[in-house]
Amino acid sequence: MAYQVTLQPSGHHFSVAVGTTLLEAALDAGINLPYGCKNGACGACKGKVLEGEVDHGSSQDHALPVEDRAAGLALLCCAKARSDLSIEVREISATQGAQIKTLPCRIQQLHLVAEDVMIVKLKLPTNERLQFLAGQYIEFLLADGKRRAFSLANAPHADELLELHVRRVPGGNFSEYVFTTMKEKDIMRIEGPLGSFFLREESDRPIILVAGGTGFAPLKGLVEHALHIDIQRPMKLYWGARDRAGLYMNALAEKWAAENGIAYVPVLSEPDADWSGRTGLVHQAVLADHPDLSTYQTYVCGAPVMCEAARDDFTAAGLPKDEFFADVFSYAPK
Repeated sequence: MAYQVTLQPSGHHFSVAVGTTLLEAALDAGINLPYGCKNGACGACKGKVLEGEVDHGSSQDHALPVEDRAAGLALLCCAKARSDLSIEVREISATQGAQIKTLPCRIQQLHLVAEDVMIVKLKLPTNERLQFLAGQYIEFLLADGKRRAFSLANAPHADELLELHVRRVPGGNFSEYVFTTMKEKDIMRIEGPLGSFFLREESDRPIILVAGGTGFAPLKGLVEHALHIDIQRPMKLYWGARDRAGLYMNALAEKWAAENGIAYVPVLSEPDADWSGRTGLVHQAVLADHPDLSTYQTYVCGAPVMCEAARDDFTAAGLPKDEFFADVFSYAPK
């Protein structure tokens, strides 16, 4: 049995089988909707059910609170149809034409850049290229059927190797594998590109980039892409970490500031006594410098708690909701 779904205001429509999420069915139909974590944690795929009924599935309360559900909102990565539906949602046009592929890859390089951060570079087969937008992610397809998602840290024009930044998560099976067992020349399988986190090139708003830990990875791709296409919009990067070691590519960020005019503000939450820079929570440093965000566009990457706080506080400071873009690292399959 299948239900029919109509999207507003575009009028696009597709069918969804019982038990299949609305996002999955839309993507299968070639319709690109905004999404990030794909597990109900980030809220990027939120849409409004105008007609019909859905099962909210595993939608998490912090991403879809009770008042949102009462207002008819749903997370399309979790919601499943209980009837024919009409849904109001913003569609993404820039990702059309980027074919999602399943490909083998070889572990080309492993580079430990901090005690808990490994840079992994992947080599695709000679006759294959992955067409992607800066900021999107890929998933490793594991032998046990599970998936692990990592953002691409390189820009599309520099795609000879795919670059990932992997943080060691205590108790995380895959990250422990990367740090203790993975070897160069190992063969893996990946799927991608995925996600709707990418640079909105058509805007003329100044850009604020906010990274927490390895949330720097997709922002690195965005910055390198912006420099490659010579975007003239002002850009400012805030990078939050626990200590200096967490700023594992600090020299690169400083180089952007010195050579390309991209303002850079590192923020440490547990600094050493000799740290003279900014301290505290990284998104609060943004607010201290920009109490009025009404004219900006923001890209935020990191742990769910940081992204949620940034979303709430930035919109309270005047940022339009549709100018907030996030890549939420939930350390689970995206």
